[in-house]
Amino acid sequence: MNSDIPVTGRTAEGAISSLTHVELTFIPKRVEFWIRFGRIAEEKTLDRRRRIVSFTSNSIFALVRWAANEHGTIISRIDILRAVSQGEAFSTVPFVRPGGDILLRLNSWPRVERALRAIDTVEAIGIDPADAAPDYWRHVHNRLTVGSAPRPYTRQRHDAWLLRQKVMP
Repeated sequence: MNSDIPVTGRTAEGAISSLTHVELTFIPKRVEFWIRFGRIAEEKTLDRRRRIVSFTSNSIFALVRWAANEHGTIISRIDILRAVSQGEAFSTVPFVRPGGDILLRLNSWPRVERALRAIDTVEAIGIDPADAAPDYWRHVHNRLTVGSAPRPYTRQRHDAWLLRQKVMP
């Protein structure tokens, strides 16, 4: 664990960090923010309930946010993001600094649950969801937003994505 991860997106020397930082909170039965998948490059524990995880440029990760009060759930959200490179355009996302390329963004527990099942199906064929084609996560977002079932991710689609990466400049 690296305790030198900047909270503000800058290193101790003042240079801008090339990592994307995500603040996670865990207060049982009140606030639960967690990473569903993604390759964490660095991690810093702030206190018992909070930590910051960081991702390198072009990493894909899923952030799940859930919160409740005495009346029940007040937020259920999942964001699948691609960490951006320094100088690249990005969208701001709460608890993600500086932000990211949004591949999927859903709220309400039924949609979040369906997105989690889509992630499970990618894992079931032996592929790390962080390695899946970004276009697939956009597809899942679009289909779930309109209440349709997404097409499953297949080994053939993944192989096509890997070939496309080899020929892309």
